[in-house]
Amino acid sequence: MLNTSIRHPSFILLALVAGCSNSSEAPMGTPSNTTNRCAVIAASIEEAGFGSEVEVTCDDTYALLASDTYPDHELMTGIVGTNEQVPVPAVNYTSPIRLAPSPAAAVTTVDAALGVAVNGVPMYDYSAGGELSQQDLSAHHPEVDTIALGQLDNCGGHAGRGDDYHYHASPTCMIAQMANAGDDAIIGWAFDGYPIYGDNNPDGSKIEPGTLGVCNHQADDTFGFRYHTSAGWPYTIQCLVGEADPDALPRVPPLRSADGAGRPPGTPPQGGVEDLVFAPEGDARVMRYRYAGEDYYISYEPSDTANCYVFEMRTVTNQGVVESGEYCR
Repeated sequence: MLNTSIRHPSFILLALVAGCSNSSEAPMGTPSNTTNRCAVIAASIEEAGFGSEVEVTCDDTYALLASDTYPDHELMTGIVGTNEQVPVPAVNYTSPIRLAPSPAAAVTTVDAALGVAVNGVPMYDYSAGGELSQQDLSAHHPEVDTIALGQLDNCGGHAGRGDDYHYHASPTCMIAQMANAGDDAIIGWAFDGYPIYGDNNPDGSKIEPGTLGVCNHQADDTFGFRYHTSAGWPYTIQCLVGEADPDALPRVPPLRSADGAGRPPGTPPQGGVEDLVFAPEGDARVMRYRYAGEDYYISYEPSDTANCYVFEMRTVTNQGVVESGEYCR
């Protein structure tokens, strides 16, 4: 296994990209230059300033990006349509990025992450629960749109059913943190091996309407294809244009109690909540919010067991009954 958990000088990403083919017929990442692709992926993370948060190792097939999926920026602020889940670190979550991507005969949709941001946080399509895997991708589906439903925070993400934080739209807070922020900076990698950029082309030009394909993608002279975020629907990558094995894509394991039972999923309170804030309080991380004039909260702090947490919660889902318990990854 090639260990690329190293510091890369600022010129290495440009040098490696410049040394690769400029033809979409022979995109970077073909079997003869997977080592270069591995180094470019590692450099994109290091250049963004997240080298201490994301570890990159490569084998013959994948660049493996390991992180805890818990970003160092504000979380959950701005959510109205809460699902009463909270962000909890997912230690050693590993994202496999193909080193030799190739176009697929048909696009791939999954009810899980489609890629990972350069800070190690998974990137999903815009749907609330993976519903796009059963839908016509050429049409907008507002009934499952996390933005339309008020489910996302000011940073484009939220906590999912597994109490895992991930993005469903442009990761705006992460982009603001990037040491190399700009249109030419890679903000993430799709699991099929193609890079993800922001709302504009890497040269800073605007993307004209109708340019992007169904997966929010377009051809790229260096990589073969690239994905983009966008101000309008579908906001981010919504499917994979390259070869991918859906069964091999990572999923965050849900929190479970000692008897193996999962932490019960929350149900979005009708009409939404008010004043939702998620912040440290002593050793605990606490999400507080109001609904129908009542105060609710979910609090957790580390227990004496590794990767386990002691929860206390009063939720709308549970009719305001105070509950507690220990849950582990």
